[in-house]
Amino acid sequence: MGPLKGTRIIELVGMGPGPFCGMMLADMGAEVIAIDRMGGGGADLKVDINRRGKRSIRLNLKSEEGRQALLKLVEGADALFEGFRPGVIEKLGLGPDVLMAANPKLVIGRMTGWGQTGPLAHTAGHDINYISLAGALHAMGPANGVPTPPLNLVGDYGGGGVMLAFGLVCGILEARTSGKGQVIDVSMVEGASLLMSIFHSLMASHQWAPGRGINFLDGGAHFYGTYETKDGGFVSLGAIEPQFMQEFITRAGLDASWMGKHMNPAHWGELKAELATLFKTKTRDEWTAIFDGSDACFAPVLPFWEAHKHPHNVARGSFVEVDGLTQPGPMPKFSRTEPEISHGPVAGGADTDALLAEAGFDAEAIKLLRDAGAVA
Repeated sequence: MGPLKGTRIIELVGMGPGPFCGMMLADMGAEVIAIDRMGGGGADLKVDINRRGKRSIRLNLKSEEGRQALLKLVEGADALFEGFRPGVIEKLGLGPDVLMAANPKLVIGRMTGWGQTGPLAHTAGHDINYISLAGALHAMGPANGVPTPPLNLVGDYGGGGVMLAFGLVCGILEARTSGKGQVIDVSMVEGASLLMSIFHSLMASHQWAPGRGINFLDGGAHFYGTYETKDGGFVSLGAIEPQFMQEFITRAGLDASWMGKHMNPAHWGELKAELATLFKTKTRDEWTAIFDGSDACFAPVLPFWEAHKHPHNVARGSFVEVDGLTQPGPMPKFSRTEPEISHGPVAGGADTDALLAEAGFDAEAIKLLRDAGAVA
């Protein structure tokens, strides 16, 4: 039912952000074929939600037979993506020129931390390094402390996986008009940099001070931050605009004089201290009840394993259960071509024979491939 129904995308399975991109596309109805390595690889998780909704074939891409099997699959695909270091697929004999010779309309997505070119292109790295170079990590953390990594969401997933999914869909749309494929170079450094666009704008508008933990969106302001509650829980406050802060002041029972100090950084430190004391007088759930349904821009800080229980998430069906496991559902939502998860995480090689048969291999040819160690 999803909006990408009828689209076939090949995923050369790698780590985290690649499978996440594939999951996003599969959720939207694309047929995503995961090319798993003969000896395993990827995240190697007991349960890997990022493998939901896909089909899988194990190919030995170091063998000529395995490479030819992949090229047969490529003939009927709209796109292929990989997340290896630059030059890896070329060494396998499967560079863009070879792939596009098999299918001139193929869109090839290549996602790396540093990009396909540049002085760092061939060096190792992880999310924390990529967001460092993008200037994102420097902006996160307390004023008097070291920068705090935001898990690996900004570089790997936001700057990498999401940008790759966006690029692939753009490339597929263009190829349907031009009849020509192309290569998409996704750099997590550049993806994370793009996510920082608003902060470049704020700096250029003289609304952001150099530093960390001193601005209105980085924890410097009393009205945008998190606070501990009486029971050891946490709550979040984001009352930036005056009307929302006024709502918070009224419901929290604070003095009206607070509004006069709202946007004055000179008072933020003292107001944060007062709020820290105030929030410790009640439990997380007591504060939630006080601000429930208001415009105070308040929310309890939920552990991710509890998020599916919140009434708002329940009402919207934000989480789904697949094979007995509660997990985030497809996103975004569509009014007509509603996305759906066809099945849970696919086991490596589960669809090997079926996919080979669909590509034109008969039973004897499949047996020969297996005997040659090209598939499993």
